[in-house]
Amino acid sequence: MLKKKSLRVPLTSIPPEGLEKEVDLGEQYFSRWREEDPGLEFADARINGTVRLEKHGRDVLVRGHLQGRLQLTCSRCVDNFDAPVDADFDLLLVPGPGPGGDEEELSAPDLDLDYYTGETLDLEAVIREQIILMVPLKPLCAEDCKGICPKCGAVLNREECTCKKD
Repeated sequence: MLKKKSLRVPLTSIPPEGLEKEVDLGEQYFSRWREEDPGLEFADARINGTVRLEKHGRDVLVRGHLQGRLQLTCSRCVDNFDAPVDADFDLLLVPGPGPGGDEEELSAPDLDLDYYTGETLDLEAVIREQIILMVPLKPLCAEDCKGICPKCGAVLNREECTCKKD
């Protein structure tokens, strides 16, 4: 398994033809991320893939493919389930402190743009952000999930509700 420091890439180590890195994120990453941010929507995960870095002047194009699984909680029945992950992403990193604290409307191109400082890229932060963006707003264990009875709390996918129908 890769150690955290292997996901830090010095800009000087990116050759003109680009650099490809294998990524293998297991429980140690996701446990630490949950400790740092208890509000994360996934309970467990296993993600691997590749990330390609290409320098364009001082800008760095990050292209990646991630696959694996995220353990999510269904928004209807609150059961945990494994959701497959298979996604590509493109992100342009430009030098600078990033946008200021003022709120401003982002355009479509701004959504594929991020900032870096210093002479080292933190791929773990980039990958973590991409994984968080993959999580649906309302995860469902199945499209036809029946949810929970609002009166008795029965999980309707597993048991019949004993409440009287109105």
